[in-house]
Amino acid sequence: MRLDRLNGRWRATALSIAAGLLALVQQSSAFYLPGIAPHDYKYGDKVDLLVNSLTPSLNADNKLESVLSYNYYDERFHFCRPEGGPKAAHESLGSILFGDRIYGSGFKLNMLKDNSCQMLCKQIIPGKDAPFINDKIMKGYNYNWLIDGLPAAMVKVDDRTQQKFYSVGFGLGSEALGQEVPYFNNHYDITVQYHTVDSVHYRVVGVLVTPRSKNTKYEQDAPAQSCDATEPMKLTPGSNNHVVFTYSVKWEMSDKSWATRWDQYLQAIDPKIHWFSLINSAVIVMFLSAMLGLILMRALHKDIARYNADDTEDLQEDFGWKLVHGDVFRPPQSFQYLAVLLGSGYQLFWMVLTTLVIALLGFLSPSSRGSLTTAMLLLYIIFGFSAGFNSAHMYHSFGGKSLKRIVIMTTLFVPGVCWSLLMLINLCLMAANSSAAAPAGTLFGVMALWFVISIPLTIAGAYFGYKRKTLDPPVRVNQIPRQIPEQPWYLRPIPSALMGGVLTFGAIFIELYFIMNSIWFHKVYYVFGFLFLVFVILVVTTAEVTVLLTYFHLCSEDYRWHWRSVYTAGASALYVFLYGVFFYFSRLRLASFA
Repeated sequence: MRLDRLNGRWRATALSIAAGLLALVQQSSAFYLPGIAPHDYKYGDKVDLLVNSLTPSLNADNKLESVLSYNYYDERFHFCRPEGGPKAAHESLGSILFGDRIYGSGFKLNMLKDNSCQMLCKQIIPGKDAPFINDKIMKGYNYNWLIDGLPAAMVKVDDRTQQKFYSVGFGLGSEALGQEVPYFNNHYDITVQYHTVDSVHYRVVGVLVTPRSKNTKYEQDAPAQSCDATEPMKLTPGSNNHVVFTYSVKWEMSDKSWATRWDQYLQAIDPKIHWFSLINSAVIVMFLSAMLGLILMRALHKDIARYNADDTEDLQEDFGWKLVHGDVFRPPQSFQYLAVLLGSGYQLFWMVLTTLVIALLGFLSPSSRGSLTTAMLLLYIIFGFSAGFNSAHMYHSFGGKSLKRIVIMTTLFVPGVCWSLLMLINLCLMAANSSAAAPAGTLFGVMALWFVISIPLTIAGAYFGYKRKTLDPPVRVNQIPRQIPEQPWYLRPIPSALMGGVLTFGAIFIELYFIMNSIWFHKVYYVFGFLFLVFVILVVTTAEVTVLLTYFHLCSEDYRWHWRSVYTAGASALYVFLYGVFFYFSRLRLASFA
């Protein structure tokens, strides 16, 4: 009776967990974001329009020709500046590192006050700067504006689902087929959607901009500026171009609530593809689990059968992995580097897991630009304690004696490589005059976080890890290493790692496409429910593949499993790199190294 009651409790608990996971995935399509307070406006209140860096997008050939972003107020664009000069908006650390440069503008918007035609300013664009702007138009560069935290967008239709969605950004200009000089967009029809409950307080729930190219003539004596020009604006190289920037504002009531205002921006990806990715990954995990269970069951069954037999001579004849039981726990070569990599791996694992959980709960809002990058950076710094703790513990367990050495290696090796790559990329961006280059103050702030917070935490973690009881081997290690027989070709380091990596990569490659698409094409990635489940499947797949191939190595009397397990688990990174190369040549067409 008691056993039935316990079984009932376990069954109920399992059903509750399954229902919770299902609800978690289903809710990943919704995007209500706690922690972001709505801004209520009253009639006539000023509504700020902020401008961000100009970013590249797909050109007419559906290719990305540049990855460089440019400051909106770059002198070569000659855009209108507000009175008193542009003022920088408050930005997070992650926003700055990812290239956002947000400033105020000269646009004047007041809640519920339409404006059919308003001149922003008139500019003279010299002939020497016209080729620069025309080149950016032909490369598909976009304006990026913000109103109340919402990006300005254009309405587009998904080719697969025929569903309308908001595409973030709008074109700097347009180019017709065979046209040598493109059209420059200098007029903007701004439509701001608002929602109200009490007809007193209003909230912005959508921003749409339709850019137009108009060769408007400035008339100083006219009572009002006209926006009726039909001739498009072209910037002619070699001569001065007189450009009049104009805009119109229309306020449109919407049934969308403030909590769901991001839904239109986040419907560009068919969820069926993510479900296919999840099912594909789950099938791989089930296959590996079945194979691993079958092999272990067969091995245990044979061992039990042999030990239950009456033939004592057969018991004395060990075979397979039992022959190397005295060498399995022999410290590997260069174990200090292995300990550093293991500690840094723990640091990355906890950083990714915690970030995904926070994003899954809805605290990383796209309204708070750069929040995902900021969270990842801060969590990586905080989990420096885990890196120091696990590195020192493994180092001491392998027989290491110098705590100072392992602390220096852990604090400088992986973070130092990341910092060097960041500086190299930043130098390239500076050489290309891109606004994506991080300012010196931001770089100094990142370095201060590293030295003031991360390194002390790593040192503290290493101290406690070194003091922790070492992992003592369950059997005595032989003094003389056993000779390793010649291995078959498929169990040598490179082939076995490549075989293990392709299985792991197969579980994530579909979701990897959407991540790369989001990074390169400035799309909003939001399906953290799917991403979390794919991450869990990735961890399980990596563990199972590593255990399986390590078992094969030991059965082949090769006890050098420590580094082999790292190669096997990390081989998927090679396939990710190769997939990145494929993505580069299939979707990108960059004209310069920067």
